[in-house]
Amino acid sequence: MSTGRINRTKGIALAAITSTAVVAGVLFIQSGADADPKPTLDEAKKQVAALQHKAEEAGESANDLRGQITASQARLKALQGAINKQQAQVDVVKRQIGSLAVAGYQTSGMSTTAQLLLSSNPDQFLSQASTAQAFAGQQNAVLRKFQDAQGKVADLQSSAQSELAQLQAVQTQQNKLIAEAKSNLKAAEKVLSKLSDAERRRIAEENAKEAEKARDARPSRDGDRMDDLPVPVNGRAGVAVQVAMNQMGDPYVWGEDGPSSFDCSGLMLYAWGKAGVSLSHSSKAQASEGRRVSKSQLMPGDLVFYYSPISHVGMYIGNGRIVHASRPGKPVKTDPIDLMPYNTAVRPG
Repeated sequence: MSTGRINRTKGIALAAITSTAVVAGVLFIQSGADADPKPTLDEAKKQVAALQHKAEEAGESANDLRGQITASQARLKALQGAINKQQAQVDVVKRQIGSLAVAGYQTSGMSTTAQLLLSSNPDQFLSQASTAQAFAGQQNAVLRKFQDAQGKVADLQSSAQSELAQLQAVQTQQNKLIAEAKSNLKAAEKVLSKLSDAERRRIAEENAKEAEKARDARPSRDGDRMDDLPVPVNGRAGVAVQVAMNQMGDPYVWGEDGPSSFDCSGLMLYAWGKAGVSLSHSSKAQASEGRRVSKSQLMPGDLVFYYSPISHVGMYIGNGRIVHASRPGKPVKTDPIDLMPYNTAVRPG
């Protein structure tokens, strides 16, 4: 066998061996990736909590875009109203031009005296003749008025198209954030799926007990009684605290603002809304909807914000505690104020 043929044979054999090794390596790596180690119960709880927090962050970012979307929709509605109004003016000028043109055409072949004598309504004829003459003398001005009105319609339509494009861009961004939140919740479910049936039942029982404990800690449903709150408080802040506390045990659901499920900013919106104070459905926006107060000066009813950038809000109730819609999978409940990284606080109203 020639040297060249031997080398070619060796090359083919080496390629085959290398290819087999690569395939085996890929299968080994893939097998290792598919066989993720089963987490312990404590590890699973931590992973689920982290993923649910990420879901809340994305959800609150999506909430923050609500204001932009609402404002953009309002501007778009106003622009459409302006377009309709301006188009009505264009139509009026068009009808005026048309009627005068017809009048000019109809009277062009007959003397004014003859038309007057033959008219069944001389006063109306004289009025029409005067209008026609005025149009003849002011034709250019009327045409310029028509062109100006049409130009305004075109400008308004262009602004509306631009506003619509911006609205659609923000809605697309919001949809991505919602998808991100859902993806993190699915990842949390995947972590739980790796646990045994007994471990999953244990977590479900713990969550149910936590919700039951929160419901049992609700103050009186009688809105006139404030004596069973953690710290005595009156006025609108007292109403807000009472309402928020009365939701304890209700589930966290992204985008909800009551009456039976809430996300963190939705609970604040609902509680302070019952006290007659309007808030946005966004923790970031709510941080600018009140008077800034220091941590040492907190009073019941104040809104306390967490993380940087802000992605969670709770309501201070006194004694170093807050009531809040904590996170997906958890109920509305009370917690120590320092449970999460403190950012700032405001006093609504």
